[in-house]
Amino acid sequence: MKCRKCGQETFLPFRCPYCGDQFCTDHRLPENHDCPRMDLARAQRQEDAVVVQGSASYEYKVTYGQPRRTKGKVYFSPKEIKHLGLGTLLVIGISLSFGFGSLGAANWAFVFSALAAIITLSFFTHEIAHKVTAQRRGLWAEFRLTLWGAVLTCISIFIPFKIISPGAVMISGPASMDEIGKISIAGPLTNIAFSTVFLGLTFVSSPEYSWIFAVGAFFNGYIAVFNLIPMGILDGYKIFNWNKTIWALAFAASAALAIMGYLVY
Repeated sequence: MKCRKCGQETFLPFRCPYCGDQFCTDHRLPENHDCPRMDLARAQRQEDAVVVQGSASYEYKVTYGQPRRTKGKVYFSPKEIKHLGLGTLLVIGISLSFGFGSLGAANWAFVFSALAAIITLSFFTHEIAHKVTAQRRGLWAEFRLTLWGAVLTCISIFIPFKIISPGAVMISGPASMDEIGKISIAGPLTNIAFSTVFLGLTFVSSPEYSWIFAVGAFFNGYIAVFNLIPMGILDGYKIFNWNKTIWALAFAASAALAIMGYLVY
Protein backbone atom coordinates (compact mmCIF):
# COMPACT_ATOMS: atom_id res chain seq x y z
CA MET A 1 0.00 0.00 0.00
CA LYS A 2 1.15 3.57 -0.68
CA CYS A 3 0.89 6.42 1.78
CA ARG A 4 -1.77 8.86 0.57
CA LYS A 5 0.35 11.79 1.77
CA CYS A 6 3.87 11.09 0.44
CA GLY A 7 3.31 8.10 -1.86
CA GLN A 8 5.83 5.92 -0.02
CA GLU A 9 5.26 2.16 -0.29
CA THR A 10 4.58 0.80 3.19
CA PHE A 11 4.02 -2.81 4.27
CA LEU A 12 1.94 -2.03 7.35
CA PRO A 13 -0.01 1.17 6.62
CA PHE A 14 -1.90 3.02 9.33
CA ARG A 15 -5.55 3.74 8.62
CA CYS A 16 -6.77 7.10 9.83
CA PRO A 17 -9.97 6.47 11.85
CA TYR A 18 -11.33 9.87 10.81
CA CYS A 19 -10.80 10.19 7.03
CA GLY A 20 -10.28 6.47 6.32
CA ASP A 21 -7.12 6.84 4.18
CA GLN A 22 -3.91 4.80 4.60
CA PHE A 23 -0.64 6.44 5.68
CA CYS A 24 2.97 5.61 6.52
CA THR A 25 4.39 5.92 10.04
CA ASP A 26 5.47 9.54 9.55
CA HIS A 27 2.03 10.69 8.37
CA ARG A 28 -0.26 8.48 10.48
CA LEU A 29 -1.36 11.31 12.80
CA PRO A 30 -4.24 13.53 11.59
CA GLU A 31 -2.16 16.69 11.90
CA ASN A 32 0.67 15.16 9.82
CA HIS A 33 -1.48 14.37 6.79
CA ASP A 34 -3.75 17.43 6.94
CA CYS A 35 -6.75 15.30 7.78
CA PRO A 36 -9.96 16.80 6.36
CA ARG A 37 -11.74 15.58 9.53
CA MET A 38 -9.31 17.36 11.87
CA ASP A 39 -12.22 18.90 13.79
CA LEU A 40 -13.49 15.42 14.60
CA ALA A 41 -10.01 14.31 15.68
CA ARG A 42 -9.71 17.26 18.09
CA ALA A 43 -13.16 16.57 19.51
CA GLN A 44 -12.23 12.92 20.03
CA ARG A 45 -9.09 13.91 21.91
CA GLN A 46 -11.12 16.03 24.30
CA GLU A 47 -13.57 13.20 24.91
CA ASP A 48 -10.75 10.73 25.55
CA ALA A 49 -8.95 12.94 28.08
CA VAL A 50 -9.13 11.19 31.43
CA VAL A 51 -8.80 13.31 34.59
CA VAL A 52 -6.85 11.58 37.33
CA GLN A 53 -8.73 12.07 40.62
CA GLY A 54 -6.79 14.12 43.20
CA SER A 55 -4.31 15.37 40.62
CA ALA A 56 -4.12 18.29 38.24
CA SER A 57 -2.52 16.17 35.54
CA TYR A 58 -4.39 14.29 32.80
CA GLU A 59 -3.69 11.73 30.11
CA TYR A 60 -5.00 10.97 26.63
CA LYS A 61 -6.23 7.61 25.37
CA VAL A 62 -6.07 8.08 21.62
CA THR A 63 -5.14 5.36 19.15
CA TYR A 64 -4.33 6.27 15.55
CA GLY A 65 -4.46 3.87 12.66
CA GLN A 66 -6.24 0.53 12.43
CA PRO A 67 -6.68 -0.81 15.98
CA ARG A 68 -5.73 -4.37 16.86
CA ARG A 69 -8.64 -6.80 16.82
CA THR A 70 -9.28 -9.70 19.15
CA LYS A 71 -6.40 -12.15 18.86
CA GLY A 72 -7.23 -15.56 17.46
CA LYS A 73 -10.30 -14.46 15.49
CA VAL A 74 -10.25 -15.24 11.75
CA TYR A 75 -12.88 -13.51 9.60
CA PHE A 76 -13.69 -12.78 5.93
CA SER A 77 -15.50 -9.61 4.90
CA PRO A 78 -18.01 -9.58 1.98
CA LYS A 79 -15.61 -7.39 -0.02
CA GLU A 80 -12.75 -9.80 0.56
CA ILE A 81 -14.86 -12.76 -0.59
CA LYS A 82 -15.59 -10.94 -3.87
CA HIS A 83 -11.88 -10.30 -4.44
CA LEU A 84 -11.06 -13.92 -3.62
CA GLY A 85 -13.66 -15.09 -6.15
CA LEU A 86 -12.28 -12.94 -8.98
CA GLY A 87 -8.72 -13.92 -8.08
CA THR A 88 -9.69 -17.58 -8.20
CA LEU A 89 -10.98 -17.20 -11.77
CA LEU A 90 -7.66 -15.65 -12.87
CA VAL A 91 -5.59 -18.37 -11.20
CA ILE A 92 -7.77 -21.08 -12.74
CA GLY A 93 -6.99 -19.52 -16.13
CA ILE A 94 -3.27 -19.90 -15.39
CA SER A 95 -3.72 -23.51 -14.31
CA LEU A 96 -5.62 -24.37 -17.48
CA SER A 97 -2.79 -22.97 -19.61
CA PHE A 98 -0.54 -25.73 -18.22
CA GLY A 99 -2.87 -28.33 -19.68
CA PHE A 100 -3.30 -27.00 -23.21
CA GLY A 101 -1.20 -29.92 -24.48
CA SER A 102 -3.87 -32.33 -23.26
CA LEU A 103 -6.71 -30.55 -25.05
CA GLY A 104 -8.58 -33.07 -27.16
CA ALA A 105 -7.32 -36.11 -25.25
CA ALA A 106 -9.80 -38.54 -23.78
CA ASN A 107 -8.98 -37.46 -20.22
CA TRP A 108 -8.64 -33.72 -20.86
CA ALA A 109 -11.46 -32.81 -18.46
CA PHE A 110 -9.77 -34.66 -15.59
CA VAL A 111 -6.36 -33.11 -16.40
CA PHE A 112 -7.76 -29.58 -16.50
CA SER A 113 -9.72 -30.10 -13.27
CA ALA A 114 -6.70 -31.56 -11.45
CA LEU A 115 -4.40 -28.73 -12.52
CA ALA A 116 -6.99 -26.10 -11.59
CA ALA A 117 -7.44 -27.64 -8.14
CA ILE A 118 -3.71 -28.00 -7.43
CA ILE A 119 -2.62 -24.55 -8.59
CA THR A 120 -5.59 -22.63 -7.19
CA LEU A 121 -5.26 -24.38 -3.81
CA SER A 122 -1.50 -23.75 -3.74
CA PHE A 123 -1.80 -20.02 -4.47
CA PHE A 124 -4.62 -19.22 -2.09
CA THR A 125 -3.29 -21.37 0.74
CA HIS A 126 -0.17 -19.18 0.57
CA GLU A 127 -2.25 -16.01 0.87
CA ILE A 128 -4.62 -17.36 3.52
CA ALA A 129 -1.61 -18.46 5.61
CA HIS A 130 -0.48 -14.80 5.72
CA LYS A 131 -4.00 -13.71 6.60
CA VAL A 132 -4.60 -16.23 9.39
CA THR A 133 -1.18 -15.64 10.96
CA ALA A 134 -1.76 -11.88 10.99
CA GLN A 135 -5.34 -12.05 12.28
CA ARG A 136 -4.37 -14.43 15.06
CA ARG A 137 -2.05 -11.67 16.24
CA GLY A 138 -4.86 -9.13 16.25
CA LEU A 139 -3.96 -7.36 12.98
CA TRP A 140 -6.34 -6.35 10.20
CA ALA A 141 -5.65 -8.62 7.22
CA GLU A 142 -7.73 -9.12 4.06
CA PHE A 143 -7.05 -10.25 0.48
CA ARG A 144 -7.35 -7.58 -2.21
CA LEU A 145 -6.90 -7.71 -5.97
CA THR A 146 -4.38 -5.27 -7.44
CA LEU A 147 -4.79 -3.75 -10.91
CA TRP A 148 -1.36 -4.56 -12.34
CA GLY A 149 -1.22 -7.92 -10.60
CA ALA A 150 -4.52 -8.93 -12.17
CA VAL A 151 -3.46 -7.65 -15.61
CA LEU A 152 -0.10 -9.49 -15.53
CA THR A 153 -1.78 -12.68 -14.34
CA CYS A 154 -4.28 -12.45 -17.18
CA ILE A 155 -1.50 -11.93 -19.74
CA SER A 156 0.41 -14.90 -18.29
CA ILE A 157 -2.39 -17.23 -19.36
CA PHE A 158 -1.22 -16.82 -22.95
CA ILE A 159 2.57 -16.73 -22.57
CA PRO A 160 5.11 -19.37 -21.40
CA PHE A 161 6.45 -17.28 -18.48
CA LYS A 162 3.93 -17.17 -15.64
CA ILE A 163 3.37 -14.27 -13.26
CA ILE A 164 0.73 -15.39 -10.79
CA SER A 165 -0.07 -12.46 -8.56
CA PRO A 166 -3.66 -11.22 -9.00
CA GLY A 167 -3.57 -9.74 -5.52
CA ALA A 168 -2.20 -10.05 -2.03
CA VAL A 169 -3.20 -9.97 1.62
CA MET A 170 -3.13 -6.39 2.87
CA ILE A 171 -2.16 -6.04 6.53
CA SER A 172 -2.59 -3.04 8.80
CA GLY A 173 -1.83 -2.34 12.44
CA PRO A 174 1.15 -2.05 14.79
CA ALA A 175 3.45 -5.08 14.65
CA SER A 176 6.95 -5.95 15.81
CA MET A 177 9.68 -7.25 13.48
CA ASP A 178 9.24 -10.71 15.00
CA GLU A 179 5.52 -10.68 14.14
CA ILE A 180 6.18 -9.40 10.61
CA GLY A 181 8.76 -12.12 10.05
CA LYS A 182 6.41 -14.89 11.19
CA ILE A 183 3.54 -13.52 9.09
CA SER A 184 5.82 -13.34 6.04
CA ILE A 185 7.28 -16.85 6.34
CA ALA A 186 3.84 -18.46 6.72
CA GLY A 187 3.06 -18.21 2.99
CA PRO A 188 6.29 -19.73 1.58
CA LEU A 189 6.15 -22.53 4.18
CA THR A 190 2.81 -23.72 2.77
CA ASN A 191 4.33 -23.88 -0.71
CA ILE A 192 7.37 -25.79 0.54
CA ALA A 193 5.02 -28.31 2.18
CA PHE A 194 2.85 -28.64 -0.95
CA SER A 195 5.89 -28.99 -3.21
CA THR A 196 7.30 -31.77 -1.03
CA VAL A 197 4.00 -33.68 -1.07
CA PHE A 198 3.47 -33.33 -4.82
CA LEU A 199 7.07 -34.34 -5.54
CA GLY A 200 6.53 -37.50 -3.53
CA LEU A 201 3.29 -38.25 -5.40
CA THR A 202 5.10 -38.16 -8.75
CA PHE A 203 6.96 -41.33 -7.76
CA VAL A 204 3.94 -43.30 -6.53
CA SER A 205 1.29 -42.30 -9.09
CA SER A 206 0.76 -43.81 -12.53
CA PRO A 207 3.06 -42.52 -15.31
CA GLU A 208 0.00 -41.16 -17.14
CA TYR A 209 -0.74 -38.65 -14.39
CA SER A 210 2.57 -38.24 -12.56
CA TRP A 211 3.38 -35.14 -14.63
CA ILE A 212 0.39 -33.36 -13.07
CA PHE A 213 1.92 -33.75 -9.61
CA ALA A 214 5.29 -32.68 -11.05
CA VAL A 215 3.64 -29.45 -12.21
CA GLY A 216 2.31 -28.99 -8.67
CA ALA A 217 5.78 -29.59 -7.18
CA PHE A 218 7.45 -27.15 -9.58
CA PHE A 219 4.71 -24.54 -9.25
CA ASN A 220 4.88 -24.46 -5.46
CA GLY A 221 8.68 -24.39 -5.45
CA TYR A 222 8.62 -21.56 -7.99
CA ILE A 223 6.12 -19.51 -5.95
CA ALA A 224 8.19 -19.95 -2.80
CA VAL A 225 11.47 -19.00 -4.53
CA PHE A 226 9.94 -15.91 -6.13
CA ASN A 227 8.38 -14.69 -2.88
CA LEU A 228 11.60 -15.31 -0.94
CA ILE A 229 13.66 -12.93 -3.11
CA PRO A 230 14.92 -10.42 -0.49
CA MET A 231 13.87 -7.20 -2.17
CA GLY A 232 10.99 -4.74 -2.51
CA ILE A 233 7.67 -5.70 -0.97
CA LEU A 234 8.22 -9.46 -1.32
CA ASP A 235 8.09 -11.80 1.68
CA GLY A 236 11.81 -12.49 1.37
CA TYR A 237 12.80 -8.91 2.22
CA LYS A 238 10.93 -8.98 5.52
CA ILE A 239 12.08 -12.51 6.39
CA PHE A 240 15.71 -11.66 5.57
CA ASN A 241 15.61 -8.64 7.89
CA TRP A 242 13.97 -10.71 10.62
CA ASN A 243 16.09 -13.88 10.58
CA LYS A 244 18.73 -14.52 7.90
CA THR A 245 19.20 -18.19 8.88
CA ILE A 246 15.50 -18.99 8.46
CA TRP A 247 15.47 -17.09 5.15
CA ALA A 248 18.50 -19.04 3.84
CA LEU A 249 17.03 -22.42 4.81
CA ALA A 250 13.64 -21.62 3.28
CA PHE A 251 15.18 -20.25 0.07
CA ALA A 252 17.49 -23.26 -0.36
CA ALA A 253 14.64 -25.74 0.21
CA SER A 254 12.37 -23.88 -2.22
CA ALA A 255 15.02 -23.72 -4.95
CA ALA A 256 15.83 -27.43 -4.59
CA LEU A 257 12.14 -28.40 -4.79
CA ALA A 258 11.53 -26.17 -7.83
CA ILE A 259 14.52 -27.68 -9.65
CA MET A 260 13.49 -31.26 -8.82
CA GLY A 261 9.90 -30.58 -9.86
CA TYR A 262 11.09 -29.14 -13.17
CA LEU A 263 13.40 -32.09 -13.87
CA VAL A 264 10.69 -34.64 -13.10
CA TYR A 265 8.20 -32.70 -15.23
